[in-house]
Amino acid sequence: MALDGFVISNIVAELNNTILNARISKIAQPENDELLFTLKGQNGQYRLAVSASASLPFLYLTANNKPSPLTAPNFCMLLRKHIANGRIVKIYQPHMERIIHFDIEHLDELGDLCQKTLIVELMGKHSNIIFCNSDGMILDSIKHVSAMMSSVREVLPGRTYVIPATQEDKLNPLEVTEEAFMNTVMTKPVSITKALYTSFTGTSPVIANEICHRASIDGDMPIDSLDEDGKKHLFNNFKWMMEDVKNGAYQPNIIYNGKEPIDFSCFHLSEYADYSTQDYASISEVLEQYYAKKNTYTRIRQKSVDLRKIVTTALERNRKKYQLQEKQLRDTEKREKYKVYGELIHTYGYGLAEGAKELEALNYYTNEMIKIPLDPTKNAMENAQKYFDKYNKLKRTYEALTELILETKAEIEHLESIATSLDIALSEDDFVQIKEELTEYGYIKRKRTDKKVKSKSKPFHYRSSDGYDIYVGKNNYQNDELTFKFATGNDWWFHAKGMAGSHVIVKSNNEELPDRVFEEAGKLAGYYSKGRDNEKIEIDYLQKKNVKKPNGSAPGFVVYYTNYSLTIHPDISGLTLVE
Repeated sequence: MALDGFVISNIVAELNNTILNARISKIAQPENDELLFTLKGQNGQYRLAVSASASLPFLYLTANNKPSPLTAPNFCMLLRKHIANGRIVKIYQPHMERIIHFDIEHLDELGDLCQKTLIVELMGKHSNIIFCNSDGMILDSIKHVSAMMSSVREVLPGRTYVIPATQEDKLNPLEVTEEAFMNTVMTKPVSITKALYTSFTGTSPVIANEICHRASIDGDMPIDSLDEDGKKHLFNNFKWMMEDVKNGAYQPNIIYNGKEPIDFSCFHLSEYADYSTQDYASISEVLEQYYAKKNTYTRIRQKSVDLRKIVTTALERNRKKYQLQEKQLRDTEKREKYKVYGELIHTYGYGLAEGAKELEALNYYTNEMIKIPLDPTKNAMENAQKYFDKYNKLKRTYEALTELILETKAEIEHLESIATSLDIALSEDDFVQIKEELTEYGYIKRKRTDKKVKSKSKPFHYRSSDGYDIYVGKNNYQNDELTFKFATGNDWWFHAKGMAGSHVIVKSNNEELPDRVFEEAGKLAGYYSKGRDNEKIEIDYLQKKNVKKPNGSAPGFVVYYTNYSLTIHPDISGLTLVE
């Protein structure tokens, strides 16, 4: 979600408890649209990271430093000139907007006490960091916005700062009375959720949905569907949330789908009840963790775009080929009928009249009378031969297609396993072996200048609750390595039944494993498979000595004939990953 007014209010509350009255020790500009302040106060030293990035604006306290350019940009030099060693005397959020004001006291060249204001606007692509004097005149901004770029508001040195234009009929949610709520929200001809977020500043669709959830109301329903009691109940839940904001009763958290962060908030969101939620003591920690992890997933997905496109294209082509081959195979089902026709004409065609268009005969295979269409221009033997020729052609087609379909199905399964490997990959090193496999099997052309790169990627290593080591292959090469080189005969092997997925090896140390180890290894096999989003997955498991690899088969492909099975929910949140 974007930073809404409620998350901003949490940030402001945290900043007032930590850096208010702190002095600005250092100012750096590590990126074109990012600032990093080092602050010293009674509570110790802090770093404040501020970004006006169009795609990823943020503001949070951090312990991490970032390298800066040797020559500071002009905006950074201006800030150093005016507010270096200045003291932050006020931090506030106007009207629950996505804006934070920092009032800073400093001494000018003559030693007189002056005040400047640094304004951080966290508004998506319109985000900016603006530096103003005490009269509200803009001294400079990290992004200049001219009249050519925006007809609504110029952000240029010498202009007077005005708050970004928002809908004039929006109200401050912290100051709304019940009467104003009823007259503003409850009269709009839209859904309940939309009525909420279009009526109040800083209110996102996520927060509007949460208010409806807490009131046990379907936010997609129109306002007119609520009776007076329903409207009153909605207002009460709205008021209770606003009281949480006023009282600083925040609950910073990140919502995860498996290990991937999908959202964050300063309140618990009941609409994400089916996902795992991790609470944090600080909204800064939430933002830093969320953006760092989200960046990792986003970067990895961007790095894998080309490989995914190659795999997806090959999969689509092979699936279409498989469908066509199946259709052609179904067409060959007539072959036995043609063989019978030929035999019956041979048996009963001796008395056939010249120019006959059909032969009615007893089918001695079924003891039923059948009618066989004939070509009147051909005699009995020629008609029989015609059907035998059709039979032989379809028989040859059937035999060829049966083999081709198996090859196509194997290729689809191989490609699906590579697609699953791409989903599992967490670093650029993980892509090296996947790219090598695609090159080896002809999906990527190897250039003469290309050298085989040695991958640093290693299988996942987990430790069970009972102390047993569990290894998970990230790709087909690692699966083969784990199963046939690393594992010994009495180690246990796990795999999701009937779908692409990782080989999971439990090192048994020649001991009898506790039941919990089987369950945990099964969860890993389910999570690192194509079916990780399923509620339940069936897992096959057996000792490694019973797993075989057919000669010439693709990497990761194995066969086994006796196995045990268990059904699990692929949730690995409680398992320990060994770094």
